Amino acid sequence: REAFVVGIAVPVTLAMALFFSMMFGFTLNRVTLFALIFCIGILVDDPIVDVENIHRWFETRVGLDKRRLIIGAINEVRAPIILATFTVIAALMPMAFVTGLMGPYMRPIPINASVAMLFSLLIALIITPWAAYRFLKQEQAHGELSTKEKDIKHTKIYRFYAKLMTPFLLSRKNRAFLYLGVVVSLLFCFSLFYFKLVLVKMLPYDNKSEVQIVVDMPEGTPVERTLEVLKAIADYLARERIVTDYQIYAGTSAPYNFNGLIRHYYLRQDSNLGDIQVNLVGKHYRDEQSHDFAKRIRPKVAEIAKAYGAKYVAVVEVPPGPPVLSPVVAEVYAPELKVQQNFAMAVLELFKRTPELSDIGIYLESDAPMVKILPKEDKLKLVGLTKEELVETIRALCQGLQVGILQTTDAEHVPIIIKLDEPYRTLDFLKNLKIPTRQGNLVPLSEIAELKVETIPKSIYRKNMRRVNYVIADVTGKYEAPVYGIFAVRDKIKNLPNPYGKVSEYWLAHPIPINEVAVKWDGEMHITLEVFRDLGLAFVAAIFVMYVLILAWFKDFGIPGVIMAPIPLTLIGIIPGHLILNSFFTATSMIGFIALAGIIVRNSIIVVDFAENLVKSGVPLPLAVVKAAAVRTRPIMLTAVGVIVGAFVILFDPIFNGLAISLIFGTIGSTTLSLLLIPLLYYGHKLKKGYKQPTKEEIVRLLT
Repeated sequence: REAFVVGIAVPVTLAMALFFSMMFGFTLNRVTLFALIFCIGILVDDPIVDVENIHRWFETRVGLDKRRLIIGAINEVRAPIILATFTVIAALMPMAFVTGLMGPYMRPIPINASVAMLFSLLIALIITPWAAYRFLKQEQAHGELSTKEKDIKHTKIYRFYAKLMTPFLLSRKNRAFLYLGVVVSLLFCFSLFYFKLVLVKMLPYDNKSEVQIVVDMPEGTPVERTLEVLKAIADYLARERIVTDYQIYAGTSAPYNFNGLIRHYYLRQDSNLGDIQVNLVGKHYRDEQSHDFAKRIRPKVAEIAKAYGAKYVAVVEVPPGPPVLSPVVAEVYAPELKVQQNFAMAVLELFKRTPELSDIGIYLESDAPMVKILPKEDKLKLVGLTKEELVETIRALCQGLQVGILQTTDAEHVPIIIKLDEPYRTLDFLKNLKIPTRQGNLVPLSEIAELKVETIPKSIYRKNMRRVNYVIADVTGKYEAPVYGIFAVRDKIKNLPNPYGKVSEYWLAHPIPINEVAVKWDGEMHITLEVFRDLGLAFVAAIFVMYVLILAWFKDFGIPGVIMAPIPLTLIGIIPGHLILNSFFTATSMIGFIALAGIIVRNSIIVVDFAENLVKSGVPLPLAVVKAAAVRTRPIMLTAVGVIVGAFVILFDPIFNGLAISLIFGTIGSTTLSLLLIPLLYYGHKLKKGYKQPTKEEIVRLLT
């Protein structure tokens, strides 16, 4: 019956959250659905606290009026659950203001969760008491205990807490050792980042049903040669069991998605460029993740492409979050173009010698010859030709001219194109090429135009009005996050010789190269720094708002510190949890940590508020501390189980499993420690405020 009363909150709250999602303009997608799943774990917290307190009042106040008991039980927890709900919202809402591409990506999570928490609070204060009155059964009175309260000291949970906390209440030194142990545990968890046992990444790799092979041959390579290397790679891919089909695109771009839009794949329109779109069997019908497949085929694909002379080859995966030019991007800036290009080539060579990097390339064309035809205007006038006629004739011979359509029984017609065969497209042949005039005469091209062989001009890219060269790479090996690949090569880049001496390094700021060579790290690294910076600022804002809310309620500058002190304890569970499950610490993990800050503060408020009321009613401090911990253990454990169960479903998603790991392991770690630490911190705070330290004999007598 109690579970049914609590469960009423789930469909009602989710229905209201979905309605407001529609009002905010959110669609039903993967992110919004996971936001609602995330909500389930925390929206039952308020009803759980209500129902548990009503149940406890029914147990300890047998025979009293049911209606008055429910009102009394709700009134006892009304203030703390209102305060606790707004602290959770304060922890979540700042995440809605994350900037960049990740902002709209993660915005449904804090907004949906905050709306759900507000409606959960209303349900806990309105619907839950009514449902409890209608459906919960009250224990009937028997004998003299009919209207007397049962003493909590007779319960097992109280005896457990009294035995556990007595040594810490008796000795300040014991409390100091406990705090020191917690700090050491926290430092140990942070060391897992330093020793790379837990890796930091923007978002983990997704499990898609497609990959793309991108091949760049040297400039000037005919499309037939490009097609040849693409077919060789495709023959290798065709032998893979999980590959269902593939499509080759030579000299043109494959249909591009959001990732291709950011990487400008739609501009890949040249004879030396080619793509292979590879489709895999559905993820439910294969054991291998698409990322593992991409890692496995990458060396062989690169080997085949390099054997044909490819200058760049990449196995491109669909990114799990906002797309970038490449996971690792070094933007090279310099005042002089030649210095900039030479330095970019030096960075490219360093990338190639770095084992942590793969799929290495540069946005700079290689040297390739081109024939430049300069018409002689005086000669053209003599033979009666215009520049346009000369250009059209040469274009038709070299690039082809459609002269008709071959009528077949196929669904699509075949165009008939005439052009010079590849062996004839040479400088010597062009010099002797006869160009027809309007009178029907044939004039050698060398007489009416000058033919020069030059190096093709290189493209100049600009970003924010600044000339830039891009050197790109992907990450490989044991540490598959851009930050580790960048740190493996950044010191070498900063020591590269150049005419300006110093090499400046930029992360989030954009360089203004006046008298220096500058390297800015972009790509996934930029988004990672941007998102973790914004989440860090959101966390600081959440801490400040929670402090103000708690201070306004308790009117004591020390109690907010006591209540919020266990926030770092979540990391004692979160970081080892990522190690145990061999997962990246991602942006979604950070979201889970920030959300847990609100949840752990909620638990602290419930304990401290109860202890504060007991002390104000005249209960001795040691007894009030132990009673508060014992009475509030059950609702705290129930809400913790609710969070864990709600997050368990998310654990199996490759993108949001970081959120689930943070919620599950963070809840386990923080709940276990906070049930001991919060009462002791409150006890120490009260002693500092002037409360008389009881003697050891008094403490033992009070607790037994």
